[in-house]
Amino acid sequence: MSVTFEEDEAGVVCHLTGNLEHLTVVEFRESVAHLGGAKKVIFELSAVPFVDSAGLGALIGTIRRTREQGGEAVVCAARPSVQRVLEMVGLHRVVNVFATVDEAQAYFSGRAVA
Repeated sequence: MSVTFEEDEAGVVCHLTGNLEHLTVVEFRESVAHLGGAKKVIFELSAVPFVDSAGLGALIGTIRRTREQGGEAVVCAARPSVQRVLEMVGLHRVVNVFATVDEAQAYFSGRAVA
């Protein structure tokens, strides 16, 4: 699991790469620990082929911490297999889930997506 960060006017995009699972959650948590003050965070999942309950818990925990610190987080660009898992657990009831990074950035910047 690796996480790279890209910051722009819409917030911080966290590009996750690799499985988000019990074997990688410590790596994920360490990678996103420095997000502390970020007010707008986008978790981009297009390079995540698999997520298990531990990975989902780590993602939700990070989203919760972001909110507790006065920020907001969204999830986007999940592969169909990961999207099905997100839908099954009802993640969309907890956090906004978008199909693309552009849609997530538009949400934070208040602009319409073409």
